[in-house]
Amino acid sequence: MSNQFPTPPQMPRIVRLPAPAFLRRQSAPVRFLLMAVAALLLMGGLWAAWKWHSLHNGMPKLPSDISELWHANREPAIEFVDANGKTLAVNGPRYGRAIDVKDLPRHVPQAFLAAEDKRFYQHDGADETAIARAAFSNAAAGETVSGASTITQQLVKNLVLHSGQTMQRKAQEITLARQLEKRLTKDEILSLYLNRVYFGAGLYGIDAASRFYFGKPPEQMTIPEAALLAALPKAPSKLNLRDNLAGAKERQVYVLREMRAERFISREEEKAALEAEITIIKPPVYDPELGYVLDVATERLSAVLPRVPGDAVVTLTIDPELQARVQARVNERLAKEGPALKATQAAALILGTDGRVVAMVGGTDYKASPFNRVTQAKRQPGSSFKPFVYALALEDGYSPYDVFNDRPISIGKWKPVNYNGEYIGPMTLSEALTRSTNTIAAELGNESNPERVAELAKRFGIKSTMQPYPSLALGSQEVSLWEITGAYGVFQSGGRRMEPYIIAKVADTRGNVLFEQPAAEAERVYAEDYTADMNAMLTRVVSASIGTGHNARLKDWTVAGKTGTSQDWRDAWFVGFTSAYVGGVWVGNDDDTAMKKVTGGGLPADIWSDLMEMAHEGKRPAPLFGSDTALVLDPASEDRIAFYRGMAQAFASAAPARAASGGGEMVQQAE
Repeated sequence: MSNQFPTPPQMPRIVRLPAPAFLRRQSAPVRFLLMAVAALLLMGGLWAAWKWHSLHNGMPKLPSDISELWHANREPAIEFVDANGKTLAVNGPRYGRAIDVKDLPRHVPQAFLAAEDKRFYQHDGADETAIARAAFSNAAAGETVSGASTITQQLVKNLVLHSGQTMQRKAQEITLARQLEKRLTKDEILSLYLNRVYFGAGLYGIDAASRFYFGKPPEQMTIPEAALLAALPKAPSKLNLRDNLAGAKERQVYVLREMRAERFISREEEKAALEAEITIIKPPVYDPELGYVLDVATERLSAVLPRVPGDAVVTLTIDPELQARVQARVNERLAKEGPALKATQAAALILGTDGRVVAMVGGTDYKASPFNRVTQAKRQPGSSFKPFVYALALEDGYSPYDVFNDRPISIGKWKPVNYNGEYIGPMTLSEALTRSTNTIAAELGNESNPERVAELAKRFGIKSTMQPYPSLALGSQEVSLWEITGAYGVFQSGGRRMEPYIIAKVADTRGNVLFEQPAAEAERVYAEDYTADMNAMLTRVVSASIGTGHNARLKDWTVAGKTGTSQDWRDAWFVGFTSAYVGGVWVGNDDDTAMKKVTGGGLPADIWSDLMEMAHEGKRPAPLFGSDTALVLDPASEDRIAFYRGMAQAFASAAPARAASGGGEMVQQAE
């Protein structure tokens, strides 16, 4: 056995690299110093890289589509305008129309350059000269007295970054500003800035500020006005022109001085601008009663656009002047006559021939109650529903001159009776509709089948759910004024379905059209010859002395329509039309209490006539389709009807008809 230990492994040999030649030529102290400097430079580079990374960590990116900056970080707002572009109301802050800096007078952008960024057209997004100057001023003052943000940096800060005053945000601001300068031209950046900058008082963009402070578009601004607006971005809330005009004018002096220093204006122009009187217009006052219209428009807006832009400009169909007059007249009539009649609310709707809403009154006081009685209230229409029953009867082969017998009838346990409780015997369908005879309408509806009556009403545009009860023929199922007025449009149009609409167009502030009401021809839902017969009958309701709607007559215009009154006078309606408009009026109480025997032929028809007289002012009368097609019965036919009516009345006087009201039987006494 060997007593020798194993040979230990050899340690690796350390190889020393020779120092660089230039160091070998130096003395030891110099070599040490140079190596220390190199180490410091390396550490400084590593620290700078780490600092750069930390400052830009989480930095947002500019959108791939730079046009998205027009909508970035924008508080949602909807501007409502009429057909002429006049602003009716604004929900949210006010954004002006998009403008291009090239379309402005030179002194307008120059005022902003003088106030905010004199070297705008020279720098690459960040101005090192301004940064150095601001740093020196701040160091000398011991506090922040001067900033160095360029217009591009301000734009990036407002649209992309948060508003915190940190070194990280400032570094990101400079980096993003330089990136933006590579993707947009200087004029595009300046245009975007002027369209998005805040001017106080809820106004964004130079167009909004110019129109709502000075009452003019920015293309018409003078030098002193431009300098005054350019004074605001520094402190828009503090200097807004309606609360602190004096403070804004103090900064205007600075802007004008800088404009002269940059040779944008002459000394004489500066002096004239300093002495110029500037008038700040009063803020616009919008009609509070437009709330009913705006609520409906806002609801419809979400339906026509899957994604509503933050700067939507919605063109409404209403006629603002007519709308105001219609609202005032409804309130006036109800205030004058309502108390005695125990009627506290009313609603009205006027539609053009294509279904556009020309005027809408959702109630007497929007502030007191924003509940819209045109679109949200569902009430029993009473006899104003009967035209749909008669329309189906014509499709089933009946004629307006077929004779029915007004007499006591029973349909199951239901015993409908007439409004006055009387029966007058044989009469044509045309006369039955004119007199609003309940028994004949109930008999017609039952023969046609209530389910089919409900289907026709749906075909005409009534969307409310309807149960196929026999009493449907007399308007026992609840509908809205919006629905039934639109459904009457089928008669006026000659048989084409009318869909009421209140939004004509939706665009954004840049003028991009996002939605426009299609002009396609309406769907035919009813035969033209039957429509002519219906219009002839509905005209008699208003024109005949025995008609329930004679209070709805208009001077020089043919009117067709129908009255309606629900049980116990809870609801009173008149819905009708001329060749120019379709309109509906409802009167009642929100708590569904009874009025003092108010019928559709009374206050509602009176109001309808008032409103339609306003709507037709200045229009040339035009004939109503089908209204002149009513036949005049020959003497023999009239004699036969009179003979049978006389016999019926004789029998009725010998054995008066009684309408049972107990034992679960249902009696309909509404008109």
